[in-house]
Amino acid sequence: MTPCATDSPGDPSGPCARGGSSPPPHGRRQLATRSPAIGRCIILRAVGVALGCAFAATARAATDPFADFSWDRVPVNIHFGKRGADMTEAELDFVAAHSDFVTLEKGHGASAHGGTEAGIADTARRLKQRNPRIKVLFYLNAFINWPGYESYQTFRPEWTLRSAAGEVVTHPSGTPRPDPSNPAFREWWSEVVAAAMRRGPLDGLFADALQQALAPALAKSLGETKARAVAEGIREMMALTKRKLGREKILLANGTRAGKNVELLDWEGIDGVMIEHFDAFTARDPHDLKADLDTMALAARKGKFVALKGWPGFTWLDADMMKRPHRELLELARARITFPLGCFLIGAQRGSYFCYAWGYTETMGGLDAYPELERPLGAPRADAAWQGLTATREFAHASVWIDLERKQARIEWRK
Repeated sequence: MTPCATDSPGDPSGPCARGGSSPPPHGRRQLATRSPAIGRCIILRAVGVALGCAFAATARAATDPFADFSWDRVPVNIHFGKRGADMTEAELDFVAAHSDFVTLEKGHGASAHGGTEAGIADTARRLKQRNPRIKVLFYLNAFINWPGYESYQTFRPEWTLRSAAGEVVTHPSGTPRPDPSNPAFREWWSEVVAAAMRRGPLDGLFADALQQALAPALAKSLGETKARAVAEGIREMMALTKRKLGREKILLANGTRAGKNVELLDWEGIDGVMIEHFDAFTARDPHDLKADLDTMALAARKGKFVALKGWPGFTWLDADMMKRPHRELLELARARITFPLGCFLIGAQRGSYFCYAWGYTETMGGLDAYPELERPLGAPRADAAWQGLTATREFAHASVWIDLERKQARIEWRK
């Protein structure tokens, strides 16, 4: 064990804090009376402790992807894809300055770089030039064959999922689904991810649509036996992928919602889950929201993390809203951030991240500034105190209150 591995954080008595040795009884003057050999020993010991501390920090970072997690401000996850053009310098500057944890979506950079893989790799390099701490995840759907990837040129037709009647099973968009029960597909899919990590400075994977592969309704078209094989196959695919990536890479899975599919937290290889539909779509009941916040605590107890996606009361699927100018949508999003943000702060644990937008492209609020996300926050003083569906929590620089029943929240900032 290295000299600083046993130090408590912030312990002024640990060897990292005191340079590896106690000061001499009579202060610095005593050094002048010591022999050169003793002086060299002191210097060597100090150098050894410094190297040991550096090694320990590197080791912790390799096994704990959020070793440098900070409560200084709200921890923000930016999740988006820019498909129609390359990233501008201003957009790169914004992302690098406003988040240390980014997911680049399907189709990102494909038009500018010839494929999603190349587009994500290029953006990751440019972001890390601006912010060396930033972690960038590669997006790949585990249960929908979204186009835009160079890798799909080697996808084999026999890996397509078919119903009990032999028909191709599709997503509601009409896009075919793959068959995770096929070992050859699992090997191919995991290698696509591993190759992406070799291609660019990426920190892991966002694996989408796991909950769709676990949906009970799938058995209606596949039959019970095949549906179970698909679920088991996708579980093995996550484990296989993580084994290829190694412990130092992150595997974030989508996901859980309203307390459903929390078994993902026990799957081999999964480091964290996204709660994607917080107070949106079909997960808007107050008890659903409480279940989501409980999932954040459950994940922390299991040593996992959560990214929670909040919404401003509308989504990119609201056709009438999308006719309004971006300026108006952003004004609404800024006015409505308090409730989803307050809920996040009530449930947040170490490694939790808040994502906020009304969609998944660069024009849907993810690359816009929100004043609350810029304010000093500080570490929580304790877990939230619940009374029914209301809760309070204190942070170093903020007090938070929420009422899930009435969908109200208040954040009192002290700085």
